Amino acid sequence: MASIWTRLDLPASPLFGTDGIRGRVGDILTAPLAMQVGYWTGQLLQREAGRVGPVIVGQDSRNSGDMLATALASGLTAAGLEVWNLGLCPTPGVAYLTHRTEAIGGVMISASHNPPEDNGIKIFGQSGHKVAKVLQEEIEQGIRGLWQGEIAEPGYGKYRHCPEMIDQYVLAMRDSLNTSSLKGLKVVLDLAHGAAAKLAPMVFRTLGADLVCLHDEPCGDRINVNCGSTHLKRLQTAVLQHNADLGFAFDGDADRLLAVNHEGSIVDGDGILFLWGKHLREQGQLPDDTIVTTVMSNLGFERAWEALGGTFVRTPVGDQHVQAEMAKRGATLGGEQSGHILCSHYALTGDGLLTALHISALVHQAQVSLAEQLSSSFTPYPQLLRNVRVEDREKRRCWQDCAPLMAVIAEAEAEMGDRGRILVRPSGTEPLIRVMVEAAEESLVEEWTARLADAVTEHLVA
Repeated sequence: MASIWTRLDLPASPLFGTDGIRGRVGDILTAPLAMQVGYWTGQLLQREAGRVGPVIVGQDSRNSGDMLATALASGLTAAGLEVWNLGLCPTPGVAYLTHRTEAIGGVMISASHNPPEDNGIKIFGQSGHKVAKVLQEEIEQGIRGLWQGEIAEPGYGKYRHCPEMIDQYVLAMRDSLNTSSLKGLKVVLDLAHGAAAKLAPMVFRTLGADLVCLHDEPCGDRINVNCGSTHLKRLQTAVLQHNADLGFAFDGDADRLLAVNHEGSIVDGDGILFLWGKHLREQGQLPDDTIVTTVMSNLGFERAWEALGGTFVRTPVGDQHVQAEMAKRGATLGGEQSGHILCSHYALTGDGLLTALHISALVHQAQVSLAEQLSSSFTPYPQLLRNVRVEDREKRRCWQDCAPLMAVIAEAEAEMGDRGRILVRPSGTEPLIRVMVEAAEESLVEEWTARLADAVTEHLVA
């Protein structure tokens, strides 16, 4: 079955990466593509649900968001579905409302931590979880004119603007806490000019926190630019300047965050998982004392958690892999070093606001600083991450076929043995090859990070 629109000029490589479709707007990511994504998403969501129902759409603050959301809505309504557009909202808000309403799916227009010129499309099923890889592949088959299955007759769905629905998500975040007040806690928030710019400060102030806000105006030109979870220096400085108890930095769509303690030191996703996991374990709320995380998590985290008697499980990079392993094992806590934290007691997907609220509550109730709670039992190994930009998609996809690079990797692994770890992988969201090295000895980390990054540059870039 060919597409109902003119066939697009698409690359041979898959459209969907580790977190939906993402790229430079006007390159691959265009209004015609968004329209077809909407149409085929609508067709397949109603097949999966076995019924016709609304689809919830949200977006971050990027300038291209309105264009893509409108095109996507056109495709969804052409598939006969009603669209409920939330406007500016965090990704986890779309996931939560999809699950809690009669919606058969949800779509978020965002490129997460990427720069303003990028954007992306994330798709959720009626459960509120990101759709499975097989469904993404079927959507792509439709877009490419390769779909051979049945489709519903073209329809005329309706479009509604529904920003008031976000209030339900806000109430759920507040109700998830076992406290009604953060009074006396001084918190700095870096909102990254993104999706949580207005929402997160409102929730923290409602709970009585003494708040300092950075980059708290939604702005499509400045989202993630020298701010947010990928640029922490301003947050670190502000925490020290204002003598704050802690600080949090969100990414553009607020599905992840990183923390800064009162000393100005960074607490990444590993530290957050360790602290929250330890608390849940003490409360008897962590099945089999298991934390699920990815291959990127620090070896120091793994050994510290196992020293407590806990079970530590690694998955490939991507919160959907973490979520799948959590479901398989019945685990309730997992996440990524980058700040995607999934706690299934309260949420369906990574949620920066939820995580910030719960870590704040832990610090407030214990009356013990974040730094003190981590210092006694968790010492990260030295770790370096280098990103090498590789524009050639085919070289990124087939990087393991590069014999000279694989030889350098083998040499590094042989020298470090069980004293450290090496991870080389293509990014699923940016045109990068990521090189990560960690070891007990910092000299080893620095040497092999440099040599591996140089090898990537020489053999995949030059």
